Amino acid sequence: MKRRRLLVSGFSAAALATASCVSTVPPADDTDFLRQAHDLLKANPAIDIHAHPGRTFSRDATDLSPALKIMSAGGATEDRAIADMREGQLAGASFAAVADVQVLNAVSGGGLGAARDFKPGEARVSYERQIANMHRVLGELGLTFVKEPGDFRRILSKQGIGAFLTVEGADFLAGDIQTAPAVTGDLSPFGAEVIREMERLRMMVDLAHASEATVAAAMKVCTRPVMCSHTHVNGHGATHPRFISLEMAREISSRGRVIGAWPAGIGMTTLDEYVGRIIDLAETLGPEHVSLGTDMDANFQPVMSSYRQLPTLVAELLKRGYGTKNAAGFVGGNFLRVYEAVWAGRRR
Repeated sequence: MKRRRLLVSGFSAAALATASCVSTVPPADDTDFLRQAHDLLKANPAIDIHAHPGRTFSRDATDLSPALKIMSAGGATEDRAIADMREGQLAGASFAAVADVQVLNAVSGGGLGAARDFKPGEARVSYERQIANMHRVLGELGLTFVKEPGDFRRILSKQGIGAFLTVEGADFLAGDIQTAPAVTGDLSPFGAEVIREMERLRMMVDLAHASEATVAAAMKVCTRPVMCSHTHVNGHGATHPRFISLEMAREISSRGRVIGAWPAGIGMTTLDEYVGRIIDLAETLGPEHVSLGTDMDANFQPVMSSYRQLPTLVAELLKRGYGTKNAAGFVGGNFLRVYEAVWAGRRR
């Protein structure tokens, strides 16, 4: 059986407590940049392209492994995540279901991996539970569900928050992953069918976690832009199996696509270092190909652990000369360009 490994920060109460203690106020001499950041976020949709805000995947979950029980011990906290979004001026975020949450457990070497096979019908029941809970809970909390790219600007104009539903961990349907031995070698025939159907429906294809062979094969099938929602380039500050090669990053960006800058604590420990990673990606691939992909509430030792830090992050980018156009692209504009290209031509 293929094993998917995730790097997750929430294995102990101490880790969660540490993650919530963040500094969100820059030094006094940076107040002008912070004002500029607030103005930029007020005028431009800020969208996290991969996240699990409040860990809805754990709500009402049953038959979880010991590791997932520990991770979910505090229960889902969507209300807190949404309060952080409002404070951080987000216009929207991915709310990612975890397709394989029922089979994940701690694995040797750290992180989570698929530790058993699915029971008959288990994956579908889990998926339907998570999606139903998102619709119910997020609706009760006042979020608007995004159905097309233009929704983000309409939601921003009303000072609301948009939720777009995504799914992670469906690699068992398609191909190989970065952190496990190859099974298919690239992309399974059924995986190719899935991509074609997603394109027909104008759904976004996210290649995060996929092996480079699977990514290469998928891009031969795709006729519309895709994204890699949360990763980094190997050798640029750190090396890790969850990062991608420079060649693959350039191949993705050369087709007008986006890569989500991932604030996982791999080779960095501070928000300031994450700003450096964003700038490095922009200098390597072009700023129009870099987006915000936090993996919020399911990340590994995150250096950005609250949406309240977003204005500070943007302020630091501006302070370092990233420019308002590039910063607006990073927080949401670049992703919207790709989403609009995927959506174009959809039949009503």
